[in-house]
Amino acid sequence: MTGYDENSIGEILKKNRKVAVVGISDKPDRDSYRVAEYLSRKGYKIYPVNPTLKEWNGVRAYPDLKSIPRSEGIEIVDVFRKPEAVLPIAQEAVEVGAKVLWLQEGVVNKDAADLAHGKGLKVVMDRCMMKEVSRTS
Repeated sequence: MTGYDENSIGEILKKNRKVAVVGISDKPDRDSYRVAEYLSRKGYKIYPVNPTLKEWNGVRAYPDLKSIPRSEGIEIVDVFRKPEAVLPIAQEAVEVGAKVLWLQEGVVNKDAADLAHGKGLKVVMDRCMMKEVSRTS
């Protein structure tokens, strides 16, 4: 446990349904693909973010968070990147007005979490969003 917003995971997942998945893969055997597909089936709107993809499962992909139209109102930024790559993503999440920075299992970056939390975002770190949706639904 990281001590950020783990106690409000159920509320976070219920209130925030627009998810930018940073580091999404188009390979079905990758965790980012499986998690995004699961979230989509559960009614979450997925915004794929990967500069090497044009689309993911028929959905337009974006090279970064700032490329997603502001009118879409991204709520959760779900990160599948190496911990050392997370700080700029956290800064971008703040800039685009996201409400939650979610760092998947194995993604731990205290500086990024502190930055986002200090700017008013809820932060969940080192937790799988798919497992938490499954557990809370």
